[in-house]
Amino acid sequence: MDVTIYHNPACGTSRNTLEMIRNAGIEPTVIEYLKTPPSRAELVKMIADAGLTVRQAIREKGTPYEELGLDNPALTDDQLLDAMLKEPSLINRPFVVTPLGTRLSRPSEAVLDILPETHQGAFTKEDGEKVLDEKGKRIV
Repeated sequence: MDVTIYHNPACGTSRNTLEMIRNAGIEPTVIEYLKTPPSRAELVKMIADAGLTVRQAIREKGTPYEELGLDNPALTDDQLLDAMLKEPSLINRPFVVTPLGTRLSRPSEAVLDILPETHQGAFTKEDGEKVLDEKGKRIV
């Protein structure tokens, strides 16, 4: 299965998402989007395919969101996209693209909705939260 993750290795949510993909027996294409940001067209498509608004795809925490005045409701989607492309840290993470769909994997287990049920056993997130049981089935 062709899977792409827009990844930030410094982010626990992103690391957990990447490991859940690998737990499904898939080695994804890993794009460190802070080094290699998506094009405008790719970003627009990911946001739309994930069913989000541009504003929902912006990361506020740990970014220049406030200092750039991006909380201004008068800003257009194009203005927000311009800011995200100029400063990739504003792109929320991790976005995952698979043939089964696109998700902003926050929380990380949202990625399970777009992966095949081929998980290779239990999965526990870095914080100790159990996500998959020993049979690879989602714990609700």
